[in-house]
Amino acid sequence: MFLLDTSIILDDINNLALINGDIFISSVTLHELDSKKELNNQIGYFAREFFRRLNYINESANISPINSDKIHVFYFDYENKQIKIQIINRETFATNNLSYGLNDARILEIAKDYKLELLTNDISLKIQALGSGVSANPLSNNNTESLHDLNFFHSFKIHKNNTKEHIEKDNDFCCLKNWSLIEIKEQDNTESSLYDTGKIRYGLKINNEFCEIDFDLISKEKLYINPINLEQRFLYSLLTHKNNKITICSGATGSGKTLMALQAGISLFKQGIVDGIVYMRNTITANDKEAELGFRKGDEHQKLSYFMYPLFSAINFMITKMQKESLAKKIEYRGEANSIFSKEATEYFLQKHNIEVLDIAHARGISIAKKFVIFDESQNASNATIKLIGTRMAEDSRIVFLGDINQIDHPYLNKYHNGLTTLLQKAKCDNFIAGIVLKHTIRSEIAGWFEDNL
Repeated sequence: MFLLDTSIILDDINNLALINGDIFISSVTLHELDSKKELNNQIGYFAREFFRRLNYINESANISPINSDKIHVFYFDYENKQIKIQIINRETFATNNLSYGLNDARILEIAKDYKLELLTNDISLKIQALGSGVSANPLSNNNTESLHDLNFFHSFKIHKNNTKEHIEKDNDFCCLKNWSLIEIKEQDNTESSLYDTGKIRYGLKINNEFCEIDFDLISKEKLYINPINLEQRFLYSLLTHKNNKITICSGATGSGKTLMALQAGISLFKQGIVDGIVYMRNTITANDKEAELGFRKGDEHQKLSYFMYPLFSAINFMITKMQKESLAKKIEYRGEANSIFSKEATEYFLQKHNIEVLDIAHARGISIAKKFVIFDESQNASNATIKLIGTRMAEDSRIVFLGDINQIDHPYLNKYHNGLTTLLQKAKCDNFIAGIVLKHTIRSEIAGWFEDNL
């Protein structure tokens, strides 16, 4: 039987679904939650959501009240089930008149009286509990310590004869989710030994089949920017695959996330698969005061341009490359390019490829149809913002979420709780969405050093 500290709910309301046993909450915790409801951040959201999902049930508790305590049974709505929560109401506490830590001391008092195990993510309270003889443990919903090593790439060694048939019967292959990235190292044999031939085949698992990718075909597409390593080739292949609608891409600084996403969008636009490209980037998070554009000079378009620097930087990189390689392109993209305010060449590029930028604060109520949507810096978006944007997607649209969990700028989010982390966790097991992690920095040695050392 477990007594929950306030931190368990405020860290992530979904923590409640992880508990295997009887759940108790004290009236002290309820008062603390109630005091957080007005906060305009994730903590406030969790506090409000907790009370919103509670339903009172007139049934007996699993323990008998002590002295004048009253115990009421509630059920917490969670997806398709209800979680029983028993609330211990105590009006008179033995613990009084502490200069600080009064609420923690009262929670410990109830845990000790009812012999309940305390669940808390507050290390200070855990230390106090252990000192008082109360069993205490932490609880966390997201196991993100392994996100650095999160891998959607899988390697196999298969004999060169009947490669496709062999890989699809392989037990390890069968256990993989759709959109897993596959490398097959071909083997052959002599009469006495098995050896690698040196030939490698690449592909994706789609609908339980191995679908081979010929990366040589990418270089024949006459792209503005060609993928330069295996990770980028896989990312481009995922983004342009006819059956893929949602891609989650996490990558280190300078790994080419935005550049490859933009190139994929341009390819789809040229093929007529989409009507244009929509780029959005969290200015920190929708509707938080830190994200407001009003503190910058200029009209809304100019203010938003500051935050769209990654898009303009990618566009100008493409323009500069084309101008150097082709006199015709230098004539077509005449004038200057600029990474903040649209100059002649940049503006022409945006119009030619029907690229528009969207402020996520204005996304509610709109519908985005037949567009390639790039949501950049999604590690700075809350789950609510991710859901808002995802539910704006209409017929024939596709979306890619880009970000780096090591670069959290939002004051109320961290690497354990943010939109990108949530999507990466889902991409590990959900067959509808594709995931990829880019680990190679190509921007510069300087950027790579900072990525590795800070």
